Amino acid sequence: MDNSLKNLIDSASSILILLPTKAYLDQVAAGLSLYLTLKSSKDVAVSSPSQMTVEFSRLIGVDKISTELGNKNLVITFPNYQATNIERVSYDIEEGQFKLSVIPKAGMTVPTSEQTNISYAGVKADLIILVGGANESHFPAISTPDLKGVKIIHIGTRLLEVSSDAQIMSFARPGSSSSELVGNLIKENDLSIDADIATNLLAGIEDGSKNFQSPDVTADTFSMFAQLLNMGGQRIKKMTASSFPQGAIPTQPYNQQPKQVPQSQKLVEQILQGQEQPDKEPQPEEVPTSWSEPKIYTGTSVS
Repeated sequence: MDNSLKNLIDSASSILILLPTKAYLDQVAAGLSLYLTLKSSKDVAVSSPSQMTVEFSRLIGVDKISTELGNKNLVITFPNYQATNIERVSYDIEEGQFKLSVIPKAGMTVPTSEQTNISYAGVKADLIILVGGANESHFPAISTPDLKGVKIIHIGTRLLEVSSDAQIMSFARPGSSSSELVGNLIKENDLSIDADIATNLLAGIEDGSKNFQSPDVTADTFSMFAQLLNMGGQRIKKMTASSFPQGAIPTQPYNQQPKQVPQSQKLVEQILQGQEQPDKEPQPEEVPTSWSEPKIYTGTSVS
C-alpha cells in the first residue's frame, strides 16, 4: 500500500488537523496552511487545545481554529438547571424544520437562554494530522475514545515521542521550521499553494527559524522562502505595541523568549547613545604660568 501523504489524504473522507498545546506561531501557520490547502477538496477541520492569542491574528484563517475536538454531534446542555425539573423531551418536523421541545414538569419553569449551552462533540474524521509537538502529551486528544482506530500521521521537524502501543505514521524530517516542512510536503505531493497559504508559510518560516538565525537553516530554507514570495506570499508585519489602541496591553507571545541583543548591536546602540549626548562647551586647558614669563634664550656658539 502506498503510504505517501497524498495517498493518505486522497483515501480519507474527513480530516482533522490537530495543533499541540501552547503551539508556536510556526506550528499554527503550518497547520492553517494544510487546512487551507485541503478545504477545497476535503471535509477538514483544525483544532487546538489552547486558545489562540493576539499574536496569531496576522495568520490567514486563524478564526477557523476551534478548541472543540470535533463536530460529529450537536450537544445541548442546561448548566445551572435542575435536570429533574424536566418532564420529557420531544422533537417534531414542521415545514421541513427540525423542532426540539423541552417540556418541564407542572409548576416548573423551562431553562432560560442563560442556562442553555450548545456545543459540538465527537470526531468524525478518518485521518488525523498532528503538526509539531515533541511527545504525545502535547496532543491530549489522541488518547480519547473518539480517536480510537483512527489513522494518525505526524508532521514535524523531529520524531514524536510516543508510547509503544501508539500507531502514528511519521513524516518528520529535519528543517528550520514546521512551515518549511509543510511547504515542501505540499509541493512534493502536488497539492495547491495560493497566495494566502504562501503568506502563512512565510510567517511560519520566519518565526520557526528565528529570523533565519537558527542553525537548522539551510540553502533549502531560503529557496522555499523565495518560492513562496514568487507565489504571491506577503511578509506580514509583526504585532507591536503601536498596533494596539492606547491603554491596550498585548499579550507577550508564549512561544518567544526575550531576544538576546547581539554584542554588535549593543555596540551600535552605545555609539548612538553617545551621539545623542548634548555637545559640551570645550573647556580651555590650563596654561602653565611659566609660559607667560619672559624667556632668555642663549645662542649656541659655533667654532
